[in-house]
Amino acid sequence: MADPAMSVTPYWEVTFDADGDVDGRQRNRLLAGVAERGVRDLIVFAHGWNSDRSGATSLYSRFFAPFPRLAPAARIGYVGVVWPSMRFSDEPVPDLPRSVVDGSARRPALDKDTRTALLETFPGRVTVVEQLARLLEERPAEESALEEFGRLARLLVEAVPPDPQALFAADTLVEGVPQDGPAMFAGPAAAVCEEFARALAGLEVPSGAAGFTVPNPWDGAHELLRQATYYAMKRRAGTVGERGLGPLVGRLARAAPAVRVHLVGHSFGGRLVSFALRGLPEGVLAVKSVTLLQGAFSHYAFAARLPHDPRAGGALQGQQHRIDGPLVCCHSRHDTALGTVYPLASRMAGDARGAVGEPLVGKLLGAKWGAMGFGGVRAVPGTRACTLAEALAAPLPVSGCVNVDAAAVVRRGGPPSGAHSDIVHPELARVVLAAGRVR
Repeated sequence: MADPAMSVTPYWEVTFDADGDVDGRQRNRLLAGVAERGVRDLIVFAHGWNSDRSGATSLYSRFFAPFPRLAPAARIGYVGVVWPSMRFSDEPVPDLPRSVVDGSARRPALDKDTRTALLETFPGRVTVVEQLARLLEERPAEESALEEFGRLARLLVEAVPPDPQALFAADTLVEGVPQDGPAMFAGPAAAVCEEFARALAGLEVPSGAAGFTVPNPWDGAHELLRQATYYAMKRRAGTVGERGLGPLVGRLARAAPAVRVHLVGHSFGGRLVSFALRGLPEGVLAVKSVTLLQGAFSHYAFAARLPHDPRAGGALQGQQHRIDGPLVCCHSRHDTALGTVYPLASRMAGDARGAVGEPLVGKLLGAKWGAMGFGGVRAVPGTRACTLAEALAAPLPVSGCVNVDAAAVVRRGGPPSGAHSDIVHPELARVVLAAGRVR
């Protein structure tokens, strides 16, 4: 059945909860419908941070719109993955009017829409959200207030075993060392807030520019909360991918053996579809391509060993071999969410086995704690690299990792996210088709 809000057909929506459990009726409609409609190539798209189903559907409709024109002879089906994540309402999103998202003035207080999104994403945390909002509104001068804010942020997002999400936080792992909570909550919250505030101020006013003033640490507190929620979303993305989407692709492969599946993920959705590879049943070869659009997870996630720590490796090491085709990573230097804020937050969270006390040194920070969507896949032998124009002019490799510099089109957006959400372009739709050899 065609969805009136969707630009393409046949389209199916599949909803997962935070633990990766799938809506059974939607799953059954997909399994039956793919065979009934004669679908040969199924494009499965997972959104990143998003506040509700309507936002996800809007993204899918806009991104999928060029596909029928670009591949008119192909028998394509489309799937939109919906999972519980959120976006702070002050983040600018390209192609949406400012009445919907106004990123022109970043305010430390939580507006109504962000409070609502927090309550929907973290049910049962009403008191915690209200206390966080009050502190951000009042901005007390005492350092103890920042410490209380840090404690509340930790309470909001914590996952305690046996909650399955506690097992899906890390992008890199040290042999024999269990995963733990984000280190950004282990030290003084005031120091973390001050460092976030300096980083954000640097995005808005270049270093040394006239008018630069010492930032208020409460601006950093707002960012600490944002990053705490993103940490929780990152953890959920891995959970939903491995426990939810991977097994669903396995069931689809049994129900419709001839269908070729192409996984696409934006931001944390890139982490979701990547962890889905780890959840594929043994012997399933249905996944013919994976395309990551501004992937918000470590560029070492697929590495067997980290360059700065031979004891550690990526949580997804070797999983690219589960794809019967290439892993294509689109990245852009204009993505300031991943180029500046992500490595800082990753260092503070302890990703890549770092420590909160290490100095912030531009290129070193990005090299050690960088994201897929800023610089591509790292430390995986045989990884190819090309520009977007080159990727569209010649066939992509049939296997292995491929980094595609998409900065030519992924370039619009203001602070703090930059071009992170600027992914709705026909050129990127063509990359998906090229990666999967969909004709």
